Amino acid sequence: MSTLTIAVDTMGGDLGHSVVVEGAVNATLAFPDIKLVLVGPGELIRSELDKHGQQPSISILHAPDVIKPSETPTTAIRQKKESSIVMGLKYIKEGNANGFVSAGSTGALLTGATLILKRQKGIERPALATLLPTYTGHVLLIDSGANMDAKPSYFVQFGQMGVDYMQRCMGVDNPKVALVNVGAEKGKGNAIVKEAYDLFEGSGLNFIGNIEARDIPSGVVDVIVCDGFVGNIILKFMEGFAKTMMKMIKDELMSGTMSKIGAMMAKGAFSNLKKRFDYREVGGAPFLGLTNLVVKAHGSSDALAIKNAIRQCVVFSKT
Repeated sequence: MSTLTIAVDTMGGDLGHSVVVEGAVNATLAFPDIKLVLVGPGELIRSELDKHGQQPSISILHAPDVIKPSETPTTAIRQKKESSIVMGLKYIKEGNANGFVSAGSTGALLTGATLILKRQKGIERPALATLLPTYTGHVLLIDSGANMDAKPSYFVQFGQMGVDYMQRCMGVDNPKVALVNVGAEKGKGNAIVKEAYDLFEGSGLNFIGNIEARDIPSGVVDVIVCDGFVGNIILKFMEGFAKTMMKMIKDELMSGTMSKIGAMMAKGAFSNLKKRFDYREVGGAPFLGLTNLVVKAHGSSDALAIKNAIRQCVVFSKT
């Protein structure tokens, strides 16, 4: 496949199909050498696309059904054969696209990807890999929500996949890997994490030991490993904390005349800081460990987030 083609689920997000279509149109403007296939109800997508004028780089794959977040993933994947998630996954399995982006149900997307696309050889469980902002740049959090329970061997595989991603996509040489724990010393944590620590020591990775959650934003490591339960809590806390902190800063800057003057002078710096903590700038999290590229966009993704999730597919596919 010479031209990079990416399938995009239009029906999974909280904000509806219109922002997905807008994000897709913006992506083709930013990356004119790609083609997009929008997956979902054909008439609905066409009606929205017409608002943006002629789009020769965008086509439609009709998928009349939608898998809702409340549905049991395995049942939904098996029963809703014409849902946007199932048809999008089958589309890339058949070799028609290089990647698939969806803001839909994480459970359904993981289940569908595992059943339809299969895992890479030697990988027991695919994992979500999310880039988080740090003082020095970014750290990769893996797993950030795919596997609520994990065996010790999963942790090491997560670390290996995370290292590969940071080397290929972020250009990090010999990435440092750490295991999320309640203490930095060896011997801390539950039985699973302790065993994972021992496995990491013999893995050949640049493993520096445990890391406590308070040290994650400092940027001392490149890959942090945990199960999806812990990872999703870290991810959601950082999103909420960043949003609240930005609001608190804004309130303080608007509290008096002098602070307002200072805010005007530092407007550029605060805009840059806000951008660094905006999940929309990252776009989404790839499922690592699958035979094909699948990117999970945030459920609340707007057009900017969808555009950047598509950008992730472009970067990943070209490395």
